[in-house]
Amino acid sequence: MPKTLTGLAEFNARDDVAAELLACCASRAFAESVAAQRPYRDPDRLTAAADAAVRGLAWPDVLEALSAHPRIGERAAGAWSRQEQSGVEDDTRAELAEGNRAYEDRFGHVYLICATGLTGAEMLARLRERLRNDEETERETVRDELAKITKLRLVKLLEGS
Repeated sequence: MPKTLTGLAEFNARDDVAAELLACCASRAFAESVAAQRPYRDPDRLTAAADAAVRGLAWPDVLEALSAHPRIGERAAGAWSRQEQSGVEDDTRAELAEGNRAYEDRFGHVYLICATGLTGAEMLARLRERLRNDEETERETVRDELAKITKLRLVKLLEGS
C-alpha cells in the first residue's frame, strides 16, 4: 500500500508526490502532469486535474498504467486492488479467467473495470458486453474506467486509507 498523506496541504508540499501518484495511476506521464500543477486549492481541483490527465494520456501511457492492474478475478497483490475486487466470488473466477483471455486476445491488454461495488457476475457481464466493442470504443471505455479508479485511489491517498 502506498504511503498515506494527511491531506491536500501535505500533497501540495511533498517533493515525492509524483511517486505517490503512481499508486493511483501507474503512468509516469499522469503522475508528472498532476504533480506539476500543484498547488491545488481544494480536492475537487485535484481530482479534476487527475481526470483530465488520465483522459489526455497517449495510448502507450494508458498501456503503462494498465500494466500495474491485475486481471479481474485473480488474487490481487495490492491492498487497494484486493479491496476493489472484493465482489468477485469463487464461482465466477473461472469464467472471468476465460473472459480475460478472450479480451486480451481481442484488445491486447488487460480488461480494466472499476470493480468497486460490483459483484463478480456484474464484472463478467460487462466484460462480455465490452468484447463486442470496436477498438476505438473500447479505448474510450478503458480511459473512463481508468479515470474512475484513479479518482477513487486519489481520494484514498489523501484520506490516508
